[in-house]
Order: sequence, then C-alpha cells, then structure tokens
Amino acid sequence: MPLDEDKYPAATGRRRFVTGVVGSAALAGIGVGGAAAVDTLTDPSGEGGGTTEFVGVENIDGPAPRGMPIIPIEIRDGQLTGVWPEYDPEERVARAPNFGGSGIDYSSAWFQYCGVQTAPGVRPQADQNNTLLSSPGSYEWQSDIEQGAPLTVDMFEDYESWGNGIGQSGLGKPASATWRSEGDVQSITVQLIRSNRVTQMAEGEGEFSDLPSSVRQFVSAATAEGFIAWLNKCTHFCCVPGWKTQGGSAAFGAENDIYCQCHQSIYDPFSPVLKQFVALPRPPAEQSSE
Repeated sequence: MPLDEDKYPAATGRRRFVTGVVGSAALAGIGVGGAAAVDTLTDPSGEGGGTTEFVGVENIDGPAPRGMPIIPIEIRDGQLTGVWPEYDPEERVARAPNFGGSGIDYSSAWFQYCGVQTAPGVRPQADQNNTLLSSPGSYEWQSDIEQGAPLTVDMFEDYESWGNGIGQSGLGKPASATWRSEGDVQSITVQLIRSNRVTQMAEGEGEFSDLPSSVRQFVSAATAEGFIAWLNKCTHFCCVPGWKTQGGSAAFGAENDIYCQCHQSIYDPFSPVLKQFVALPRPPAEQSSE
C-alpha cells in the first residue's frame, strides 16, 4: 500500500523514526486545538518531531486528515498492557525496529500530536505504567470498575454478544482507558475493543485477506486475543471520539464505527492502514524529566 501524506501535514501527531523538521517547540505551551492548527517552522530546541510512518485505524469520512495510531498491546497475567519500545539514545526516541517482523518501525513519535507530545508518558525514557487502566464514563459497564483499575481479559468475556443499543450488537466490546499516565500527570487517552474481527484481521482471513502483508504482520504482532487499542485523539481538532458512544452517530452512518461528534470525522477500527504524518516535537529535555 502506498504511503499517503496528511491532507493537512503541517497541522498535526516506539519502531523506525525518520528525522524531520516541521513543527515548533513553542507548541508545547499551546492548547490542543491551537496545536492542531499552527503552521510553523521547526524550533531546533524541540525534540523528536518530523515525518513519521505509522499504522492507524483508518479515517473513512469527515475532515480528519488521517487515522489514529494503533497502540500495540500484550496480555500479562491477564492484564491488558500497552507496548512501549526501547529508548534509542542516538535518535532520542523510543522505537522498536521491524515490529513483529512487519518491516514497520513502531516509535514513540506516533503519539506526538494534539498536545499529547507534551505528556510526560510520551517522553521516551519516562518511567510510567504500561498497563491499560480503566477510565469509566463512556460505557455503562465500566461504571462498576474503579477509576485507574487495570483492565483484564475476563472483563470482556461477553464480547461476542455485547451491545449498548447503538448500532449492531455482537461486533465487539469496547472500553476507555488511560495509558502511561500514572500519578498527577497529563493523561494519554486510549480506547480498545475486543472483537472476533480483530482476530480475523491478524490472521488475514475473509475480508481481510487483501491487507498488505506488512500491515497484517504488524496487526498480528500488535493485537492479542482479539484486542486492539489506539490513541483516542481525533486527528482533526484533537477531540475525543468513541466507538458506540454517541447515539447520534447513526445519522452519519457511523453507528458501527468510531465517531467524533465535534466535526463528524469517522474511523473504522477494523481497517488498519499505513500512513505518514508530521509528528510535533516534544518540549526540550531540560523542561522535562528525560
């Protein structure tokens, strides 16, 4: 699959990281909406910005310029855990080259957009908890789980039948979470789904048989037991969208997709794509704990 540039490449954002020179360290002090709209040259004091290749859930409608980056996950002692790659001191990013033998490099730069680049958890060497922690509010079923409790596989046992009256039931069971956000720090917002369709994607079955081999191999390595996760920040104006969180999504044909109510951007969680975008630089190291 050919790589596509953002429709608005100057507007946005651990395997291969390609050094680039777009964005500004000054964006660290700008609100997320402003960060999405600024068009400026690179301030050399910024770190880790530039053209970046990533795998995301595909944007299929609306003004968003690209999909939202997938967060590889693994299961440890029944808990869902996001994968954070190794720190590369030469490039000053965290990256995992050739993730899962896919030929795609997974990098911390994938998450450097919409103000997330200022989050302490995105610092390549940050000592943060990689467990996906429950963030109740979007789904009624999570209201019985304590804020910040680890999400576990057994919480999703009814994923083949789950429904909440929005769209089709039985497509999968979602949850909202935070990641690498332990303590009183800026939160990294995540959404995840457990679905049989994720397993089919990973195995290249049925409708997923034509996935590019590199993307399929990445998905196979980045998902586990039918779980897929992504950074839940709309790439248009940095809103927080949701899968089956808005009843009004049906008016836009998005009741079975990820829908952003702010400007009606729509993403397909079961359509992984390889794209490029321009990652915003992180604040200089002296302003952080790196």
